[in-house]
Amino acid sequence: METREDNRKKWAVRLLWAVTGAYGAMCLYLFYMQSVQPLDYDNRYFQSDLPYHISMIVDDGWYYSFTAYIYQLLHWMAGGGTWLIALFLAAVTVLCILLTERLLRWLLRRKGTDGLTLSCALGLNLVMPFFWPYAGQYRYVSYQSGNIWHNSTYQCMKLAALAVMLCYVRVEAGYRQRVTAGQWTAMAALLFVCTGIKPSFLTVFAPVLAVKLLADLFRGVRFRQVFLLGSTVLPACGVVLWQNMVLFGEETGHGIAFSPWYTFSLHANRTKLAVLCSIAFPLAVLLFSLGELLRDRLYLFAWGMTGLGFLEALCLVETGSRSRDGNFLWGYCIAIFLIFVMSLDKWLFLWRKRGQGLFYKLAAGACGAVFAYQVFCGVYFFARLLAGETYFMAN
Repeated sequence: METREDNRKKWAVRLLWAVTGAYGAMCLYLFYMQSVQPLDYDNRYFQSDLPYHISMIVDDGWYYSFTAYIYQLLHWMAGGGTWLIALFLAAVTVLCILLTERLLRWLLRRKGTDGLTLSCALGLNLVMPFFWPYAGQYRYVSYQSGNIWHNSTYQCMKLAALAVMLCYVRVEAGYRQRVTAGQWTAMAALLFVCTGIKPSFLTVFAPVLAVKLLADLFRGVRFRQVFLLGSTVLPACGVVLWQNMVLFGEETGHGIAFSPWYTFSLHANRTKLAVLCSIAFPLAVLLFSLGELLRDRLYLFAWGMTGLGFLEALCLVETGSRSRDGNFLWGYCIAIFLIFVMSLDKWLFLWRKRGQGLFYKLAAGACGAVFAYQVFCGVYFFARLLAGETYFMAN
C-alpha cells in the first residue's frame, strides 16, 4: 500500500521533470535566438559561436566536426531555417541532465530515478564558477566552467562524454575478468562519436586511461584484458588525425605553441585565484575526503583527468587567428564537469555522516554552502543569457 511519504516522493519527481522540461524550453529559446544572430563580431546580443558553426558548414562546406553533418541536414529539413538546429541542441541539454542522473544513480547505487538524483543532476548542469570579482570580473570568461551554453560543439561533446563515462564505469567494473564484444564495440563507438564532435574529451580521457591500465598491469591484471580496454580508443585516434589535418593543415595558418598561463590570463584579474574559484566545490570536498582518492578508483580517475586537462590548458595555445579562442580549455572544462559529478557523490557521503561528529557536520555544511552558491551563480548567469546578454557579462 502506498504511503503518504511515497506519494510525496512521486510528486517531487514529477515536479522535477516539469522543471527539466521548462529548462529545455528555455534552452530552445536561447539557442534559436543565438542561431539567428548576424555574423557580426560587434553584435553582442545573444552572442555565441552557433551562427558561425552553422555558416561554416552551410556556406563554407567546412567539415571540422560530426555536428556539421547534423546541422547541414537539419538546416535543409527546416527549409533554410535554424529552428530544428535549436531544437536539436535543446534536446541535447535535456539529455545531458538525464545521463548525469544515470551516472549519479550508478555512483549512489540507486535502482531508479528519485528526487535526490534528479535534483542533483539539474544542479550539476547549471553550476558555474564561484564568482568573486576580486578574482575575475567576468562571470564566465574570467574562470573555467563545465557548463557552457554558447558553444554548440561543446554541448554535444558533453552529452557524448557522459555516455562514454557511463559505458566506461560498467566495463571497468568487470574488465579484469571479461570484456564482451558488445562492451568493446559500444565503448569504441561512443569514443569515436565523442571525438568526432570535438577531440577535447579524448585528450584528457585517453592518457589517464593509459596510466590506469599500466598501473593495473603492474598489479597483475592480464595483458589481454588491459589491451582490450585500452584498444577502445584506437578508432577515436584515427578521427583525431583527420581533425588535425582540417584544423592545423599547412594552409590554415594555425599551429600549437607552448605558452604557460597565456589562456588563463586573458580575462582574469588574479589568474591563479580564478582557477581555484572555478573548482571551489570539488576542492572543498577533496579537502575533507583525501582518503577517498586511495579507496575510489573512479574518483582518482576523474581527478587525473582534471589535472591533465589543467596542464594542457595551462601550457598549450593555438597560434594564428585562433590564438585567443582558448580551444585547449575544452578538455579541462569537460573534466571539470565530471569532477563536479564525482565530488557531489563524495559530498553526499559526508552529508550522510554529519551526525557522527563535528568534522562531518563542518564538512557537509561548508561543501554544501559552496555548491549552493555555485548553483546560484549558474542560475543567475543562465537567466541573464536568456535576456540576451553576452557571456562576457561582468559582475
